[in-house]
Amino acid sequence: MNYLCGLKKNIMAEKNKNQTLEDVGGALSKTEQFIEDNKKRLSYIVGFIIVLVLAYIGYNKLYIAPMEQEAHSQMFFAEAYFEKDSFRLALEGDGQNLGFLDIIDEYGASSAGNLASYYAGVCYLQLGDFENAINYLEDFSCDDIMISSMAKGAAGDAYLELGEEDKALNNYLAAANDKPNDFTTPIYLLKAAMLYEKNKDFQKSLEIYERIQKEYSKTNEGRKMDKYIARAKAQIQ
Repeated sequence: MNYLCGLKKNIMAEKNKNQTLEDVGGALSKTEQFIEDNKKRLSYIVGFIIVLVLAYIGYNKLYIAPMEQEAHSQMFFAEAYFEKDSFRLALEGDGQNLGFLDIIDEYGASSAGNLASYYAGVCYLQLGDFENAINYLEDFSCDDIMISSMAKGAAGDAYLELGEEDKALNNYLAAANDKPNDFTTPIYLLKAAMLYEKNKDFQKSLEIYERIQKEYSKTNEGRKMDKYIARAKAQIQ
């Protein structure tokens, strides 16, 4: 009896296997038939995709790459003025060489044009035009750890100057926690903590001061945390 049951199971399994193979074969036949029936249309689609890929490669090689090179070359004098704290000349140019605003207008699609937005934002911040500073800094985006954090922090400074302390605080915390590092993180944590302290939220400020002391003890900010911690604790008690 067991033998007959086993034999029956084997027969059923083989039958199911054959059925599956037939289904697969049928599906393949239908696919082959679809390809045959739509050969012309499919060739157009494939050709169109190839044209798009080639156009994209050509656009990047023949247009974007030369534009990037030219934009970075044009930024040389604006960056030189920026380093000398000649922010108006850096921003607007000197009549012969482009400023950051010109770079943005002419090369906005390039990485140099994007970087010029950061420079322009900082220039406006230094010149006291805080709304324009925020506009340009928030238009800027970058994967570089330092510059990305500094842009958010600079926007925080501009918001603080405008009296928008909540937005300033959010920017300082974002700058501190965006790819934490020993250079920018303690700077913007300290700014956030001091803003909390200004608004008499001493517990929050204490937590940040202690974080700076614990995680960034070897930085300039970390080495002077004792006095900040003592001051915040005195206010809590």
